[in-house]
Amino acid sequence: MGYHLEGRLLEVCNCKVLCPCWIGEDPDNGTCDTIVSWRIDKGVIEGTDVSGLTIAAVAHVPGNILQGNWTAAIFVDAKASAAQEQALLKVYIGQAGGPVADLAKLIGSVVSVERADIRFDVQGGKGTLQIGSDYYAELEPYLGATGGQTTLSDTVFSTVPGAPVFVGKAPRYRSKNAALGIDLDLKGHNALQSIFVFDA
Repeated sequence: MGYHLEGRLLEVCNCKVLCPCWIGEDPDNGTCDTIVSWRIDKGVIEGTDVSGLTIAAVAHVPGNILQGNWTAAIFVDAKASAAQEQALLKVYIGQAGGPVADLAKLIGSVVSVERADIRFDVQGGKGTLQIGSDYYAELEPYLGATGGQTTLSDTVFSTVPGAPVFVGKAPRYRSKNAALGIDLDLKGHNALQSIFVFDA
């Protein structure tokens, strides 16, 4: 049956603008602490409708992003039913194959899977993300000379394989996870947004 997912991405990390991971270079700090969230505006996974839900990963990347071995905590939208949660996890942990599995294989270990209240409010490259009380990010886009969003495409690494990414910065990025060794409260660091379509 496979899956079809359409939606929006928001990604923030502790790299400076622009995060070098996307072009295969080492992260600015030697390691990268990130939040990646996928808001599914329209989606079906093996017959289960997952429209309107968000799934997110809080991750510690120990070196060059292409080398994998990430450690991650997964957060599933509290609004998801048990069947929807199972379907989302099957895709985002890589068991359903397709483009998302190529990304999921970079995760070496998952320290936790939790349900959380997730507020994803990103439109036109601007907005906010909040996961429970420990994770928060704001996004502002960079704009080109004609007013359009600055776009990054054809990169060696992507959290939305096949889709262009809009470059931005995070006026605020807060993340705290003891199991991952993350405790950040930053201003003006990397943020990226995209609109994706995943099929498998």
